[in-house]
Amino acid sequence: MLASLLLGRRGPSGFSWSSTAEEVTAGISAAGLTAIVTGASSGIGAETARTLALRGAHVIMAVRSLPAAQALRDAVFAQAPEAKLEVMELDLSSMASVRTFASEFIAKGLPLNILINNAGVMAIPFALSKDGIEMQFATNHVGHFLLTHLVLDTMKKTSHESNVEGRIVNVSSEGHKLAYREGIHFEKINDETVYSSIRAYGQSKLANTLHANELARRFKEESVNITANSLHPGAIITNLLRYHSILDVIHRTLGKLVLKNAQQWPNSNKLEHLFCLANRVRLRPAMSLCTHRQRASLGSTSAIATCTNHVRWPSEKAKDMSLAQRLWDFSIELIT
Repeated sequence: MLASLLLGRRGPSGFSWSSTAEEVTAGISAAGLTAIVTGASSGIGAETARTLALRGAHVIMAVRSLPAAQALRDAVFAQAPEAKLEVMELDLSSMASVRTFASEFIAKGLPLNILINNAGVMAIPFALSKDGIEMQFATNHVGHFLLTHLVLDTMKKTSHESNVEGRIVNVSSEGHKLAYREGIHFEKINDETVYSSIRAYGQSKLANTLHANELARRFKEESVNITANSLHPGAIITNLLRYHSILDVIHRTLGKLVLKNAQQWPNSNKLEHLFCLANRVRLRPAMSLCTHRQRASLGSTSAIATCTNHVRWPSEKAKDMSLAQRLWDFSIELIT
């Protein structure tokens, strides 16, 4: 593995550790698909939106930073003038902002095939959102839970009328294993006296996985033609550690030797989940966390379908469906 990492040796899929999103998706069309990508102004969110747009999808960039997203959009247009890329404002830490975004999106009358709940913050100092919820839980989980809740009818209608399977991808993290011992601090979400920035981050990432699991269970029960998955995107150089100056410097310098950059993230299942949709391949809903070690040639539908059966086992808490149900009920109370 080390030799492959250092020498860029290609694996069975035909791609290596350093393969880029454009290389992995070459020759694949996402034309006719509509996608929402949160946090699309930087990092892997930006690369996700850019690559989807280059492959023909109509992409809605749901972002806080409008100037950064508009700059990316202009760059994509310069490369592909026919690309369909829109920028819409979304602050996931504000339920009012999420509701406004969803309302404005629905008013466009667009279909929705793909929802990528990607945006997030990591290990930040204690703070409460505008709605009085601990900021990491509010941004990483509650905002995405509400967004999914509001656009789900549109996704169901799209998948039914088009007979194309919809896809919801929650970007979780291997860091979900760092959550509090109880998993989710239901009674102490906003208690600063027990707050740990890393534990709270793990809690929010655990919530992402539990949310996807409960969605998958409900879709199966209702025979809905949508899959919900959570994934670990791999160790990638982004701005997530900006609140930890020393760690940020290390991961942006020495990290370049062993970590992927945003353009090299497609070794994760994120692109697999998205682009096999364009090839009309049905994915088994993942009741566990997908990892960047799952590599498949996206040009080979059989490889894609097989790859999803090999996933890294998440923590016991992430597989706890009673906890997923409790989180669902708790989240519904928060958003209503």
